[in-house]
Amino acid sequence: MRLRKVKGADEAVAGSPYVIHDPEIKKGKWASEVFGNNHPIRLEIGMGKGRFITELSGLHPEINYIGMEKMSSVLFRALGKRESEERENLYYLCADAEELPDFFEEGEVDGIYLNFSDPWPKDRHWKRRLTSREFLARYSKILKKDGIIEFKTDNQDLFTFSLAEAEEAGWLILDSTRDLYKSPMAADNVQTEYEVRFSTLGNPICKMIIKQATQEE
Repeated sequence: MRLRKVKGADEAVAGSPYVIHDPEIKKGKWASEVFGNNHPIRLEIGMGKGRFITELSGLHPEINYIGMEKMSSVLFRALGKRESEERENLYYLCADAEELPDFFEEGEVDGIYLNFSDPWPKDRHWKRRLTSREFLARYSKILKKDGIIEFKTDNQDLFTFSLAEAEEAGWLILDSTRDLYKSPMAADNVQTEYEVRFSTLGNPICKMIIKQATQEE
């Protein structure tokens, strides 16, 4: 689906103090130079309008959050939430996930959230899916040793693909469900905009939590 360009979005994102504009310079120094502390960093890739990460940052001031969104028209919506609900532990990155290893040092990120990512349904586009082995390899370069990825979707085919890709790439599936709200995994669940919409329609929400396997595992 083609997103409509929002007038003034590019200018607002470019001028916002909450958006990191030179991420390469911050590589290895996100906690100290951006957040001014040594708290763990968690990253949401494809954050949309920001409901999920804004709520999380309010619940957990002891964690630094970065919301990544490549479309300025979408990020613009999240900035409104950030300005109305001040969060010292929340910043944004307007960039493509393919560039992650250029922005973060090895082991700099403690956790990654992937919420209702584009399913890219055509078989020839499988490498573009954010849970493909191509992207898992990028995540492995920036996650700490025990860092985890949490993935939610209402797309059953994408979820099947994601489970298979994780196993094929040598990741451990710590937990998974095809019906989140009927699972113990629903405890402390924070919803996204899409999640509210899809669950209201009666669509079961799938979730998996994975981490990189070590030699001992």
